[in-house]
Amino acid sequence: MQEENIDQIKIKELEERIAELENNWKRALADYKNLERRTAEEKESFINFSNETLVRSLLPIVDHMEMLLNHTKDEGLGMIVKDFNKVLETEGVTEIETLNKDFDSDTMDAIEMIDGEKNKVLEILSKGYLFKDKLLRPARVKVGKGN
Repeated sequence: MQEENIDQIKIKELEERIAELENNWKRALADYKNLERRTAEEKESFINFSNETLVRSLLPIVDHMEMLLNHTKDEGLGMIVKDFNKVLETEGVTEIETLNKDFDSDTMDAIEMIDGEKNKVLEILSKGYLFKDKLLRPARVKVGKGN
């Protein structure tokens, strides 16, 4: 009888130990999954930061190519600018729509107030861009001051 009692105590202790080890295993697995998720998020954040830095440095080149295209009307250059803009768009860069829109101080810098409809963007001096819905560069615009 006593031997049976000792066996039951040992079984109970072993069951508790198994439950404890299983609980530790589940915690370790959850920690590992959290680490994987956090590492993936950090990696994506680093890639986005690197891409943003690269894109920001390319924007003046895009500006210059578009200015040249407006003066020369060269078809070859037009194709290059179009392809370049397509690549930027694929990477998450979008142009901020400004012309004839209401002035928005979050995405635009008013460089000058000119005659025209009040608070409407009448002229674009340099385009503004978003990178994955984050402001990359505000548009520089001329805004109507009203009549």
